[in-house]
Amino acid sequence: MADPHKEKRERAGIRAMSQHEADAQLLRDKTARLRELRLAREAADAAAGGAAVANGHAAIKKKTGKSGKPREKAPSLSDWLATQQKEGRRG
Repeated sequence: MADPHKEKRERAGIRAMSQHEADAQLLRDKTARLRELRLAREAADAAAGGAAVANGHAAIKKKTGKSGKPREKAPSLSDWLATQQKEGRRG
């Protein structure tokens, strides 16, 4: 005599697996579509003389401040501490 609860769990498991496989297929389709869009955009940028693309990655821009000027390098911690001590700040 078969256990009706076991059969019910097996049917539910099959439904869950098919839903999982459908979700995985949707994700693969979405990823492929987005990849095609990205590659097309990068090709258009390269053709228009946009950012240089190397190995599939856009060129990294230098960090700038809000004014558009390159940021100055921050002093080292030891320099900053020495300045704080010279100015009479407690540390």
